[in-house]
Amino acid sequence: MDESKAFTPAQRAGLDERLADQDRTLAAIHQLEAALGDAAPRREQQWRERVVTALAALDEATAQEYQNGEEPDSLLSDIKRTQPRLRTRVRGLRTHYRQIRDAIAAIGHELHQPAEPADFADLRQRLAWVLASLQHQRARESDLIYEAYYEAFNVDLGDG
Repeated sequence: MDESKAFTPAQRAGLDERLADQDRTLAAIHQLEAALGDAAPRREQQWRERVVTALAALDEATAQEYQNGEEPDSLLSDIKRTQPRLRTRVRGLRTHYRQIRDAIAAIGHELHQPAEPADFADLRQRLAWVLASLQHQRARESDLIYEAYYEAFNVDLGDG
């Protein structure tokens, strides 16, 4: 690729940070999926503890990803700053991610409340929505980054 059509070092660092954030979040997603897939009947306490632990890991991973994405030198901030046509989509991505984070926090708070046994099917369904939303968010963000790169350099973003 022509050197004039490459990421700046700051943009490359932003992309690398985004990929590391997504890897950390993906590992937490897999941990939560495994916990949700465990048998729950007659093992309610162990099941709940494993789900709570996995959800806490997802909460931490998404908090870091969200915080990094909000930084002024993040890839999303760079796109918002340099490509006015894409600003609304960046705002939409950030808003959607905040909503996902709110859902994670609400379910986590609910699971920390003593008392009533969890409705396993309901909890699995609600957390499946969160996980699907994270996958959708990831795809939308990737689409935006590829579109921004193409718009800036009029060339497809390569794998490396």
